[in-house]
Amino acid sequence: MFKKVLVVEDIDSVHVGISNALNHAFPFEIHHAKYCDKAFLKIKQALQNNSPFDLLITDLSFQVDHVKTIIKSGEDLINVVKGIQPGIRVLIYSIEDRPFKIHQFVDYLGAEGYVLKGRNSSLELVDAIKTIYNRQRYISPQLHYSVKKSLPLEVDAYDLELIKALANGHSQQEISSLFEHRGLKPTSLSSLEKRINKLKDYFMARNSTHLVAIAKDMGLL
Repeated sequence: MFKKVLVVEDIDSVHVGISNALNHAFPFEIHHAKYCDKAFLKIKQALQNNSPFDLLITDLSFQVDHVKTIIKSGEDLINVVKGIQPGIRVLIYSIEDRPFKIHQFVDYLGAEGYVLKGRNSSLELVDAIKTIYNRQRYISPQLHYSVKKSLPLEVDAYDLELIKALANGHSQQEISSLFEHRGLKPTSLSSLEKRINKLKDYFMARNSTHLVAIAKDMGLL
């Protein structure tokens, strides 16, 4: 079983519920962070001390307060954590229930599990952790079918990154350079234009701005 777990949750009552459920079910160490920056620091320090975390349990959204932060969301946290510790298992615990977004989290971000927050979901975390430990993916039962069917076959992870880059206001020239730097292919301007046109046709978008708006409505962004 896991030996060291980090729970990233900014609501005290939710954290207490998680800790109580896990303490009754498992013997592992449970550490806590309210801010993503603090969580990332804990993970880096644990690696440096040769005592890494085995599992990261994180919410996706965090309340804004007086503390200035660099890492704003659970999604960003997962990205940077996987960058320095690819082997860490990740379990998302959130109220986000849009199938497209969940599909992105588990298939593209590399999260091993997703538990939808609810009245009794802290107990569901126990089943999720056991499943993840056995190297199987876990998605809350009420979400599993919709997530499985959610993403159009014609849209892949590359397309999602392309739409995200458009949403961030990048030109095709900038996207080409950005993708080349990140090792995403294809990167040529002609290939990008063809891909964008394909996406506009698929989503029946009038232009790139309309494409981004549609993607946001569908939960792709």
